Amino acid sequence: MFYVDWLCSCQYGRAKQCASRSADAVARCGKVYLDKASGKNTNRPQLCEMLRFARQGDTVVVESISRFARNTRDLLELMEQLNAKEVGFVSKKEALDTTTPTGKFMLTVFAAVAELEREYILQRQREGIAIAKQAGKYQGRKPIDRATLQPILNEYRKGLLTATQATRKINVSKSTFYRLVK
Repeated sequence: MFYVDWLCSCQYGRAKQCASRSADAVARCGKVYLDKASGKNTNRPQLCEMLRFARQGDTVVVESISRFARNTRDLLELMEQLNAKEVGFVSKKEALDTTTPTGKFMLTVFAAVAELEREYILQRQREGIAIAKQAGKYQGRKPIDRATLQPILNEYRKGLLTATQATRKINVSKSTFYRLVK
């Protein structure tokens, strides 16, 4: 039995890993796969590893379907892969077990609902951005001036500036700075 969980959000828009949300399920599982990537696509290292490792008679346990896949097509493709290996699937939140005919049917219904929920979120996000743009409160990402950036990167690489000092000079976050350094 495997326990699979993915990124979940917490307050203030930050994200954290929530492996202990279903401690009883985790305790009964022989192997636990945790991905820090969102369930919005299937290109996730731990998901791929779990799919390679799963054997006939195993059961994949997830906290919720939306953590496993966010659109119907991805979910059904993942389920085909599991079914081909004769691997069961259980979702704790939806109380869903695909080893039963009813569970297989309900999986498709829940997949459609999860996809609809994701589309609603994206639609509200687009509407919010449009409203903010009209009000002049949203500019999008500001382009980084490469002429200013290069000397600062050179100073950082030579050890004349710390990352914090460099981020202040070019007014970007640390993650953006490290991405630029690469």
